[in-house]
Amino acid sequence: MISDFCRLRLAKVLEESERSAVCKYLTDLLELLAFPPYRGRWIDWAMVGVAAGIEKERLQSARHQLQPVFDAVSRAVAMQDVAPSLRTPSEDILTAKLPKTRSRSRSGASAAADKPAPRKRGPKPKAIVEFPEPLWTEWAEPETLSEALNLHMRRHGDTVRHLYLALNSNGNANDQRTLMKWCTGQLFPRTVQSLAVLAKVERRYRLPEGYFKLKIPNRGRATYGHGLEGISAHERRRLAWHLPDDFLSRSKAEQDEILTWVRRVIITGSTDYRRYQAEAMKQKYAVRFTAFLGRKRKPVTANDNPDVDLDDLNAELQSAVVDAPAALDREMNELLRFKTATLTAFGFQRNGVWNEETASQKVEHLSLMFGSLASDPRSTVKGCGVQLDSLCFAMLVFPAVWDWYLQWRERRRGFYTKWEVDMLSVVLGMTRADTGWIRQTPELADRLRPISGLISDHDVEVAKKDWDAACETFHRHARHRIKEIQRVARVHRDPFKPILPVLESDSPVGEYRKITEEIVRLMPDERRYPRAAAEAVRSFLLLRLGMHLGLRQRNLRELLVCPRGRMPTSERHLEDRKRGELRWSDREQGWEVLIPAVAFKNSTSSFFGSKPFRLVLPDLAGLYNMIDAYLDRHRARLIGDATDPGTFFVKSVKRTSADASYNQNTFYEAWRLTIQRYGIYNPYTGRGVIRGLLPHGPHNVRDVLATHILKQTGSYEQASYAIQDTPDMVAKHYGRFLPQDKAAIAAKILNRVWEAA
Repeated sequence: MISDFCRLRLAKVLEESERSAVCKYLTDLLELLAFPPYRGRWIDWAMVGVAAGIEKERLQSARHQLQPVFDAVSRAVAMQDVAPSLRTPSEDILTAKLPKTRSRSRSGASAAADKPAPRKRGPKPKAIVEFPEPLWTEWAEPETLSEALNLHMRRHGDTVRHLYLALNSNGNANDQRTLMKWCTGQLFPRTVQSLAVLAKVERRYRLPEGYFKLKIPNRGRATYGHGLEGISAHERRRLAWHLPDDFLSRSKAEQDEILTWVRRVIITGSTDYRRYQAEAMKQKYAVRFTAFLGRKRKPVTANDNPDVDLDDLNAELQSAVVDAPAALDREMNELLRFKTATLTAFGFQRNGVWNEETASQKVEHLSLMFGSLASDPRSTVKGCGVQLDSLCFAMLVFPAVWDWYLQWRERRRGFYTKWEVDMLSVVLGMTRADTGWIRQTPELADRLRPISGLISDHDVEVAKKDWDAACETFHRHARHRIKEIQRVARVHRDPFKPILPVLESDSPVGEYRKITEEIVRLMPDERRYPRAAAEAVRSFLLLRLGMHLGLRQRNLRELLVCPRGRMPTSERHLEDRKRGELRWSDREQGWEVLIPAVAFKNSTSSFFGSKPFRLVLPDLAGLYNMIDAYLDRHRARLIGDATDPGTFFVKSVKRTSADASYNQNTFYEAWRLTIQRYGIYNPYTGRGVIRGLLPHGPHNVRDVLATHILKQTGSYEQASYAIQDTPDMVAKHYGRFLPQDKAAIAAKILNRVWEAA
């Protein structure tokens, strides 16, 4: 009947393949006793299109011809599925009629009571068997979960109703409608409980473990319902991705072991520096300047009265981040104008200019120094307790202030690092003769005040009388301290440790490439999960472009895009914006990246020679297909209704965010999240591809590229080409080229002599 309807009524509105798909879909609904998906009184054509494999627009155009047959199927399913449950048993009918009869003899009533209940009509229910025998043993492997469920139910003579009864008899299922929607493709298992039911179906049909789970379209999606008590919703969402599906069935000791491992290795990373950083971030002590904030200052709230006796709790509260006093903020703005202006003010000289990134970094470092001086000594920060109004740049020329600050940092960390050397070097330049800003601004001394234990009244008087002498005294002291600290400074953050398994492999780039292959393996179905698929494609391109270009985070983050068919941005305009662009090259017939030299941190390096960076991306391992798909549809899905920032990489815009552009922190977190989900091998879930890998950011890919070329060629010069830098910088910071690696290259050349003999 359905086939005749489709052949006669749908011939003019649908193609033959589409008619066959609709006919098969309707027949499956009748076999499974499942209702079509409705939205109000009309059919949900989007859901039907996904399940039947037909475009939604084609179904909507034929909705007037299709709606009657879908309604007929719904009525047929309702008669088969609902009617039996509404039929009242005969004994209930007799009982209901007794009060309404006016007179009945007791003998008649007793006879009616002794009469056996009438036999229930219809065939006897099918017996429930734990392991039914298959009707056939060879089959063509289906691709989707719904097709696989339908196939194996038919193989074992099951219907949705009978399968539900078989599972429910053991307490393994409690919702027949959910099974129906799994079979029609309207829903997919997402919770731990649903996956457990799916495992019971595998056991009933004696299929391999995880057979149905492999056919779920979005296998990379985190499951829900792990039952983590005492953990915030935010942390539960972060942990859900990394917990096994059988987490609830494991012992309490195993659950604690898994949670501890996930938190230590995947969420936080287990390096000493990461643990130190996590603890340090709990103690906020900075002084906040208005520079780079783009907003007005809030009123200062701090302990300005040293005579007020605060208890321990208040001391902790007073050590929070505070806004800089107006006078100190003006001094910071004057320093920034001096170091960032195109031309210096009349009467001043300088040596070197800060770009925006460098200026922002120096503001942050100086805010931390002033914050430590202003923090309460009784707090966990254990600061110096200087009043906010006493903070000024003039106090930086006193050696006692720096000795306190350097020793304070050494006590917190446990040793000195290059960070203290850099801080001293910054102020060393400010006090240099002829070009130092502090040295050329003697009026800074007008705000000097005595500070107990650091600056005496005599020190203030001497500095005001001879400002050049005070700056020269500090200049000599700072140079001496730099040499002393350099002698004992240690490396706290080992940049190679998170990616050590990659760098130790014979092919670091080949090892890192496995992460992109894992992303493709777990890629969700775009038709059903368009947003998740777009995010997976973005993660793939994030790593692939990072490995092909070797750019620093800012250059990759701010990379603009020009789609095919549009006029590329001129090089002069890119220089003005200090950004690069990904554009289609008709001459090379490929995707080209063009970045002006001024956009790089090391723009004056000999690598550039005042020429722009230009590279045509290779069409390897599906890169061009991913770029085309990303620009064609995925990128627009991520942006949504927000304003297009014009960059190649964009954030997933949600209700709580209106800006689609990345900043330094969000871009780092996007890369780190990709490594956590696809890179780090999880022995409890089987996800991830690299054992021993730890979370890291985009800058580490430069170490991977440099080390790979060093292991292959032994040339620091060629390694520097991959990351747009100099051989000296590669030797100092990027390449991990150990003696055994050097010996292996030499041995490979020498061994050819013996192989030829």
